[in-house]
Amino acid sequence: MAIKKFDNMIYGIRAVIETIQSGKDLEKLFVQKGLKGDLMKELLTLAHQRKVPISSVPVEKINRFTRKNHQGAVAFVSPVQYHQIDHVLPGIFEDRKVPIILVLDRVTDVRNFGGIARTAECMGADAILIPTKGSAQINADAVKTSAGALNFIPVCREPNLKEAIQFLKDSGLQVIAATEKAEYYFQDLDLMVPTAIVMGSEDEGISPAYLALADKEAKIPLSGEIESLNVSAAAAMALYEVQRQRLI
Repeated sequence: MAIKKFDNMIYGIRAVIETIQSGKDLEKLFVQKGLKGDLMKELLTLAHQRKVPISSVPVEKINRFTRKNHQGAVAFVSPVQYHQIDHVLPGIFEDRKVPIILVLDRVTDVRNFGGIARTAECMGADAILIPTKGSAQINADAVKTSAGALNFIPVCREPNLKEAIQFLKDSGLQVIAATEKAEYYFQDLDLMVPTAIVMGSEDEGISPAYLALADKEAKIPLSGEIESLNVSAAAAMALYEVQRQRLI
């Protein structure tokens, strides 16, 4: 299997197929646009089954990754093992824990993601839930920024974040949307119960579809001239309030 030295890139259709079949999670799969054939069809079918994020791109982009015999397929192996939220959540309840799940909507900055993961692990969050598309790439930089926390806290990657949030609601979790437009502060809410906190992107906030699913909205008290916090800092403050309430 052809693996480029010193990084997590693999290339060649058969090499990518074998990597997926080995049980490793792919961070991203790039395939050459318009390329057909039985082997490519097998790769795409397997990738869809394993919920691998796929981008169909011109051959010029793939050539920027490598000029070797890539056969129109380049992939990057994730440094972490992904989980499914419907597998993780029952185990949390079975351990007699009160779940706290952090949901990240379009948080695409790698270092922000790593910082959030570090805080989430330190504050006792049980899992981080992200969408398959539109999320930060979990690479070596993310793991380093997390100070290794990504090796400990489960990251659940789901193709349909709306359905995943609805699953959390159906499982008895209150869903709280973190937004500066909220009427109440986090400290005004009861965070002793099973809870999922949704954090949105820094430029657009939480998607309207996810806001509509939220049971409550909450904000962080601010006194300065700047109207909002970095998403990593906001996540830290929200999780601290959960920790504060549960340790009293």
